[in-house]
Amino acid sequence: MNLRDLPFVGELLGAGAEDRVFDVLLLIGPLMILFIAVVGRSILTSAGAIIYILSFISYIIYRSISTSGIA
Repeated sequence: MNLRDLPFVGELLGAGAEDRVFDVLLLIGPLMILFIAVVGRSILTSAGAIIYILSFISYIIYRSISTSGIA
């Protein structure tokens, strides 16, 4: 089974920016919120949210530097 075969995910990926990492990060965000809502706030969920936010920001900075030709 391919990720594009899942309902709604294929449409989201088709409308995306042809960047798998960015698409995956966008799909993980709502799942992270749902996970925190179900499990509740704890050290584990707070650490997961911080890691998610830092990885999202880091990837955006990385892509902006790599496409601008600075590095």
